[in-house]
Amino acid sequence: MKTNPKTYLAKPGEIEHKWFLVDGANKVVGRLASDIAMILMGKHRPTYTPHVDTGDYVVVINAEQLVLTGRKWENKEYTHYTGYTRLRRETAGERRERKPELILTEAVRRMLPKNKLAVRMLEKLKVYVGSEHPHTAQQPVVKELAIK
Repeated sequence: MKTNPKTYLAKPGEIEHKWFLVDGANKVVGRLASDIAMILMGKHRPTYTPHVDTGDYVVVINAEQLVLTGRKWENKEYTHYTGYTRLRRETAGERRERKPELILTEAVRRMLPKNKLAVRMLEKLKVYVGSEHPHTAQQPVVKELAIK
């Protein structure tokens, strides 16, 4: 009679998180966001466990140079409720002028699971306008994403 091998389940204290540096210049937002979401969830590791945060940190630079395909800069609208009787609307072009890092952060947030663990996963995403970032002490490894 054969014995079944045990399934490995990661425990919260035994995971070592890595740091990755991604250049967002001339990258399509959706493709980059889906790759980043996989890294934040930890699905790129063989030790992925759904109920444990096994993902890594991702630092994205040059967020103002992200690309949306088609006419999405004029047509795509972001809405949120203000607490008053109307919604607040802004196009993707207006958001790029005001806070370009929010475009990628919101795209990644919507690709993560809808639970409490997703809040901790999203905290590991650091998005910066320009090519400078304050995470050089963590020695992030340059990773090329959204190549399709």
